[in-house]
Amino acid sequence: MKKSKFLAVLLVICTIASMVMGCSANKTASANEAADSKTSEPKNRLEEIIARGYIEVATEPYFAPYEFIDPSKSGNEQYVGSDIKLAQYIADELGVELKIVPLEFSAVLSSITEGKYDLAISALSYTPARALAMNMSKGYYFSSSGNDHGLLIRTEDAENIKTSEDIKDKVIVAQSGSLQELFVNEQVPGYKEFKRVSATTDGFLMVQEKKADVCATSIPTAQLYIEANKDSGLMIVEGFKFFVDEKTSGTRIGIPLGEEELTDKVNAIIDEVVKSGTFEQWHKEYSEYAKSLGL
Repeated sequence: MKKSKFLAVLLVICTIASMVMGCSANKTASANEAADSKTSEPKNRLEEIIARGYIEVATEPYFAPYEFIDPSKSGNEQYVGSDIKLAQYIADELGVELKIVPLEFSAVLSSITEGKYDLAISALSYTPARALAMNMSKGYYFSSSGNDHGLLIRTEDAENIKTSEDIKDKVIVAQSGSLQELFVNEQVPGYKEFKRVSATTDGFLMVQEKKADVCATSIPTAQLYIEANKDSGLMIVEGFKFFVDEKTSGTRIGIPLGEEELTDKVNAIIDEVVKSGTFEQWHKEYSEYAKSLGL
């Protein structure tokens, strides 16, 4: 009888011990799984992009030949241009899908400073303020003259507006948040009124419709517009260009601040397309493409 009781007690103890060890093992396994899960989480935005399988690129699609809309297409395919080609190339190099996010230019900038999207590829130029708010890539397109920012006016004003000094009694317009807006603020000594628009082409139309007298603009973009709209009565002021510091020239990509791994990867891709002349070729191709659409 005593032996039977002893065996029964021993059986209970063994059962309890087994349960305790089992729980401990389960806790250890759960802890290990949690640790493994934590280890596999993306450490930076580059890893996050690859893990999710797509990259989101913000752009203002009204700045040919960098980015513009082909009305014969729809969805992501309607966005074309040398910048869009670069965005697709980056996505392909990362092995992910490209998602274009069309925004007004000022929203393109804020979306990157707020970290909402992965890249801003929208013919961005370097400014000290932008460099403080976001990482900026290496330059990937440089105009042959090194400076291609000037003034668009009506041909009837050719004799009246030859320099920025002649704008003191005129209405000038520029795209909000653009480098041209900065030029007006810093390099135009005076004006009657300064208007901002969401797209540069809106500025061209304002001058054409006599709602403004002058538009601060990228010269190649203005030339494309004039060539496509031969009856617009518009022209570029000859012999005038805004001053651009050569150290900060070139078109760049905006990247959320502090994302060094993504910046390094983007810069490596830029080195490749610049050295091979690939981006220069894209730019020429899409300049012709924009002309064929009448942009």
